[in-house]
Amino acid sequence: MLGAFAGAFALLALSAFTSWPMGSSPAPSTTSEQVNPAYEVQAGDCLDWSERDLSDVTKVDCAAQHMFEVTGAVDIGAAFGPQAPFPTDEQWQEISQERCAQPSLDYLGGRFDPFGKYTVGPLNPGERLWGRGERTLRCGLQVAGPAGGLLPAYGTARTQDQSDVYDPGVCLGITEARGVGDPVDCAQPHTFEIVGVVTLPAGPFPAVEKQDEVMSVECARIAAEYSGGVDFRARGLIVAWDTRAPESWAAGSHRANCKVGATPAPDNTGLTAWEKSVRNPNAPPLTTVNPPQTTAVQQDEPTGAPLHSASNSGTSPATTSASVSGTTTTTTTAAEPPPSR
Repeated sequence: MLGAFAGAFALLALSAFTSWPMGSSPAPSTTSEQVNPAYEVQAGDCLDWSERDLSDVTKVDCAAQHMFEVTGAVDIGAAFGPQAPFPTDEQWQEISQERCAQPSLDYLGGRFDPFGKYTVGPLNPGERLWGRGERTLRCGLQVAGPAGGLLPAYGTARTQDQSDVYDPGVCLGITEARGVGDPVDCAQPHTFEIVGVVTLPAGPFPAVEKQDEVMSVECARIAAEYSGGVDFRARGLIVAWDTRAPESWAAGSHRANCKVGATPAPDNTGLTAWEKSVRNPNAPPLTTVNPPQTTAVQQDEPTGAPLHSASNSGTSPATTSASVSGTTTTTTTAAEPPPSR
């Protein structure tokens, strides 16, 4: 199971962090460096921020919105001595695999969905503190969108369902390679609009064909209710759904998205973007336990791909099934390379 971690981490760098004075006086003799909360948190703590450079990071209760849940603190000083240069992106990925994979797996009690919503990576000390000898990392879990943007999490990952699902009403954007992107406003070009989530029947892992049987019926019903009976075919749209892999099922991920997307391009060169929502405008407002994940935060220095991406991980790409005029087809969403710097 640990092999699923290889080469598929969303790393988070703190190199943009700066020190700030605790007092109001500008005189050097009366200022001191305030301890950044990211440098003191331990396993079970959560951090939240809204700025791209993490300059407003704060420690919060994990029940509240957060962007990072700490799974452990590790010291890499034995491998990187006082004169060692700041690691490259490739080295940080190796460090993540070697030093953060196991603590995170242990933190979750051995239950981890390699295709689920959580990614694993470290908060590193940044080049400034690295140069002063700091070698302690905070390993942690984050929720990432299909294209790697970070999404807010609610509740500790220890007890959360790890299924890679979204709230009804969330629209997933489109990438330059015509793959599934991160959540966007539905008025913008997008690949899919989530119309509901289905919990598959408990029991042994069901073959994809069995999952399709359940999802095709449930998603058709959910889509009709969500849209108020829209004729999807007349609008060039189809009802689609996700299925779960054996690894996900073993980790307890039994939920899957129902969604509406555009009819695939005949040249099979990728997904087709469409705009606006199929939500019935006369339907009552959607209600969710937490605010819907409608936007993704791109950090200044992301490296690596989301853990549930197939890129460089040796795992199978995500599979989506769709219903067109009563027939079922299966399309495979091509994995994309990690974002370049």
